[in-house]
Amino acid sequence: MTYSAAIRRSIQGHTMHFTSQTLDALPKRTRTNLINSLSGFKSANLVGTRSGSGQENLCIVSSCFHLGADPALMGMIIRPHSVDRHTLEYLQETGCYTINHVHEGIIAAAHQTSARYSREVSEFEATGLTADYHHDFPAPFVQEARIRLGMKVVEIQDLAVNGTVLVIGTIEHVLLPTGLMGEDGYVDVEQAGTVTLSGLDSYHLTRRQGRWRYAKPDRTPQRINE
Repeated sequence: MTYSAAIRRSIQGHTMHFTSQTLDALPKRTRTNLINSLSGFKSANLVGTRSGSGQENLCIVSSCFHLGADPALMGMIIRPHSVDRHTLEYLQETGCYTINHVHEGIIAAAHQTSARYSREVSEFEATGLTADYHHDFPAPFVQEARIRLGMKVVEIQDLAVNGTVLVIGTIEHVLLPTGLMGEDGYVDVEQAGTVTLSGLDSYHLTRRQGRWRYAKPDRTPQRINE
């Protein structure tokens, strides 16, 4: 029986159990896909940067996350320096970058930015996406994206545990289509067509199940009427 057939058979009516030892024993690609899937749905964003000499760069990142609202901070994890990381190098050089939501219409181009292009190649040109500049901000936005953020670096930390890099930025600019933000400030990312990622290469549309009011100990859960 092949390895994949054994996995399919074990799923039927049984709970699979992996320990750290059996995870380490898996084929490298299988282990990588498995571990990358376990965190569930992740954000899908295109990060735009530009070097001091004007070289543009664009890459897809699934590790952008909210860090705080006041001040407005977002975090992002970049993989170890095992190969050239043009995004990290350029945002360190200029202190600026953009975060652009991926939507259904640009999935193929967005995914293609993960290819290891040489430094001299702009992923914008290679994938057919358009670099767009606003308000004298030095980093390029993705013109085709619907939700776009201009970010300024405030802190970069090398994480000793696995060599990854934590980039923390403040939100300097927010570009949204009219009608996406409600009166309470809530941005309807589903209406914008924003997609999510699971694993390394699986893209998903979402279906909202409802919004819920701020939870309090003395109040039963209440939905927000929309």
